[in-house]
Amino acid sequence: MPSSRFSGTLSSPKVDVSIDTGIPFINLTVDGFLKIGTIAATRVVAEDTYHIVKKGTVAGLYVGMEYGIGRIRGTRDWKNAMIGGAVTGALVSIATQNNKDKVLTDAITGSAVATAAEFINYLT
Repeated sequence: MPSSRFSGTLSSPKVDVSIDTGIPFINLTVDGFLKIGTIAATRVVAEDTYHIVKKGTVAGLYVGMEYGIGRIRGTRDWKNAMIGGAVTGALVSIATQNNKDKVLTDAITGSAVATAAEFINYLT
């Protein structure tokens, strides 16, 4: 029976930084600090990126709703923002929780915030 074999190695890039203070204990402390700091910074960047994308998704949903409602209604006014905010608030609430009262509250809140933002936009 024919057989095949695959051989290879997978390794991540390795960067070594060496700081020599002349005191072994301080050298190990600085080395540990640099490694832990790098890991912590990477974690913060990953978490912040996730939260930014998550918020951008909600904003994108709202913009899409407002645009779609404007196309359906055939006009561009504050009512599109109100309806788009209500639909977005309700959809986000449904996606995160199943409490009917919370869905209604989030829909009203989304509608109020979107309408207020639209009115402020018209004032400036």
